[in-house]
Amino acid sequence: MRKRYREPKPPLMQKLIEYGLVIVGSAIIAIGFNVFLLPNQVASGGVSGISTILRSTLGWEPAYVLWGFNIPLFIAGLIILGRHFGAKSLIGTLFLPLVVFLTKEWDAWTNDALLGSICGGLMVGLGLGIVFRGKGSTGGTDLAAQIFHKYTHMSLGVCVAIIDGIIVLSAAIVFDIEKGLYALIALYVTSKTIDLVQVGLNRSKMALIIT
Repeated sequence: MRKRYREPKPPLMQKLIEYGLVIVGSAIIAIGFNVFLLPNQVASGGVSGISTILRSTLGWEPAYVLWGFNIPLFIAGLIILGRHFGAKSLIGTLFLPLVVFLTKEWDAWTNDALLGSICGGLMVGLGLGIVFRGKGSTGGTDLAAQIFHKYTHMSLGVCVAIIDGIIVLSAAIVFDIEKGLYALIALYVTSKTIDLVQVGLNRSKMALIIT
């Protein structure tokens, strides 16, 4: 009878580091969203982009929208990506909207939409890159990007950009073309920052080993 192969469990310290990365990354995303993207109506994709649109059109609280949309995507990630991934994604799925809720009264750090889209894109991309390095997710379309990445082997940044394109287009329709262009800028910055965190750090390690 053939024995079923089981992947070795990661050491406790590695698990703690991965969970810590998910928490820190989620907090960075939430703060970047509240102080840069939301006040400037920059819907740069993701469930956060959807929540920006719904906040402006229907007055819905972004944190509740994030929790609501992330439930089915979390279930899908749990089934496809495994229980270990699901546990960390559950933390990200719950923690990100919590920080969004706790920081909702923070003042905008800039009222310039261009600067907000660039800085917001940097913070969201940095946060997502950190979460991905922790082998987790904050739910939403970045979880969908993880699933897409698993089957296509495209970079995570490209996967996020493809999935979020529809949301950015919706933002251009709901707000105006200018806000849609700002959203594209933020989306591009987010994509490149994710790849920098994912690939750049590995290249740095490789260069250190070679030298």
